[in-house]
Amino acid sequence: MNRAPIFAAVVAACLALAGAGRADRATGPKQPIAIPVFSETAWVELTDRGAEARLITNGRGCPRIEVDGVGTSMTLRSSPTGDFPVYVCQTLLPKGSRAASIDGHALPLPRATPRRLVIFGDTGCRLKGKAVQDCDNPDQWPFAVVARLAAAHHPDVVIHVGDYYYRESPCPAGRAGCAGSPWGDNWTTWDADFFAPAAPLLAGAPWVMARGNHEDCERGGPGWFALLDGAAAPATCPAASAPMVVDLGGLELYMLDSSGTVDTKAPPDAVAAFAGQLDVLKTRPPTEPAWILTHRPIWGLVPVVNAGPLGPLELPINATEQAAARGRHLAGVQMVLSGHIHHFASFQFKGDRPSQLIVGTGGDVGEPGDTPRFLDGEVDVDGMSARRFGFDRYGFLVLDRYGAGWRGAFYDVHDRAIATCGLVGRQLACHATPDKAARRP
Repeated sequence: MNRAPIFAAVVAACLALAGAGRADRATGPKQPIAIPVFSETAWVELTDRGAEARLITNGRGCPRIEVDGVGTSMTLRSSPTGDFPVYVCQTLLPKGSRAASIDGHALPLPRATPRRLVIFGDTGCRLKGKAVQDCDNPDQWPFAVVARLAAAHHPDVVIHVGDYYYRESPCPAGRAGCAGSPWGDNWTTWDADFFAPAAPLLAGAPWVMARGNHEDCERGGPGWFALLDGAAAPATCPAASAPMVVDLGGLELYMLDSSGTVDTKAPPDAVAAFAGQLDVLKTRPPTEPAWILTHRPIWGLVPVVNAGPLGPLELPINATEQAAARGRHLAGVQMVLSGHIHHFASFQFKGDRPSQLIVGTGGDVGEPGDTPRFLDGEVDVDGMSARRFGFDRYGFLVLDRYGAGWRGAFYDVHDRAIATCGLVGRQLACHATPDKAARRP
């Protein structure tokens, strides 16, 4: 997430936090783009049109794909450009396909009723002015570890809640941990930030991709639309990703683009735009249990100052989305699934409101005021009381279908289950596992 508006709000509330925001986006010429040394990257993406095979290649164009023994040429999605000197290809897979491969490499196909989900987001390595991660150190940027461990849990679907692209400015001179890192919205950066570390998980299961604010048109928008957006053809910035409904066989994901919403304010145009996306719940009402998938949470608390044993000082977000959702019943929606805040948090509300789940734990730096301590208790969010459970750790959430709901665990970078969650209807209950609850990390 972009923390500058959050810190601006804190400055207005308590002058002691003046100057705590992130550095401004780097300006100046982009680094030269070289043709990457790779052959191809393939995955399956779930969209409102069905499952789609995607391929990025630096070959001579789009190859053939074989589906259930029948070969056909892939369709060109995006031609090579200066920043993206690659071909992006796609093919919509017929529903019920049993086998698909590109150049002899099998693709992971969706199950009619997925049983296991892996969920995470906010995965890139932060290079932005003075805010720097050591991208070459898996202890400092663990996304490759998260992806490898998550793949070993054999999910049927991976849900990325947004924010893939983080390397916005050069690695500072003399910083060995990120020396030589690519930066800027180009293929080399996207490969380093997402595709290369995600490779074992891309090969293991179909994905659902949400757009984050780091993929807005002032940052990684062109790369997002060329590579990952779920629409049949890439849009040209400035543009929003159209809302879509992804069918997971008994669960409908309403994917809404919140990259243009504002955390701490409710500008009328932004409120109207997000309200228009929420209208898809009227024009295409849920016929199955439904979740809203949107990068910025409708209801969340951002920890901005760590107050030690008293807990963090927190600010509520998202003002734009809350204004757009206010007065709406959101019928049929059990839960809002998001990232943006770089921690894990669950909110079960005591009124007529879907639960909120935040899993911004994939690899980018945590919130400055956050704590790895488990926070468990009553809070007020947007005028309604809720039970909140949360913590700041890297890792991923695994959810399995169980009866009429879902249950599972959050795994850290040592593949330890440190928290459990269950969802039935709108009732979302997350807790520390007993042995973890008894001790501090």
